[in-house]
Amino acid sequence: MKYESFDDIYYRACQRKGGEAALESLLEEPLSRTQLAAITDDRFLAQFTKSIFQSGFVWRVIHNKWPAFEEVFWEFNIEKLLLMPNDMLERKSQDQRIVRNFTKVKTVIANAQMIRNIQIEHGSFAQFIANWPEDDIIGLWLYLKKHGQRLGGNTGPYALRQLGKDTFILSRDIESYLRAHNIIEGGLYSKRSLEAIQQAFNHWQSESGRSLSELSRLVAFGVGENTVQA
Repeated sequence: MKYESFDDIYYRACQRKGGEAALESLLEEPLSRTQLAAITDDRFLAQFTKSIFQSGFVWRVIHNKWPAFEEVFWEFNIEKLLLMPNDMLERKSQDQRIVRNFTKVKTVIANAQMIRNIQIEHGSFAQFIANWPEDDIIGLWLYLKKHGQRLGGNTGPYALRQLGKDTFILSRDIESYLRAHNIIEGGLYSKRSLEAIQQAFNHWQSESGRSLSELSRLVAFGVGENTVQA
């Protein structure tokens, strides 16, 4: 596979975003492995839950209600949540302070159990996430989808990005680029497509030394209608 050079991707993004300084101001580096490992595991469960509730919903509503979510779910204390009886979970799902969606509320417990299982094996969920190699970030996506609940598609990756884990995001602009350059065909989340996408980003990372997060934004900035006046 012959990929477009990083320099060409970067130049196009510069042209569309008003120059190099303006472009660089839009980029954000992920956390280091040490920083990621220092995050408490309840924050991972909180972000997974927040991303799940934001999926297919108005993000602003979830953002505004989030302090209530924290209160209702005991600041996502994993040990406490896993001791909660089913009838209490049902009552919490009807709390008017949060978005009352029992299907999504049940993911709090399912994902708390996933985190607990990893704690037992790895010491902490944060350490597990921090140690996962970025050159196989799709492997982490698939792990979360398989062992967690409602973390497939872009939900898991968006949560990881918000937490500071280095990952690309398969936005519409990214998908448009990948198809236009014949990097993928067929389903976006098929095993074949994901492996091809990972290989492309690994290539650009090797060429540029940039993080996956930065590369993802740079590719997205170069396509679609997200232009600004210089």
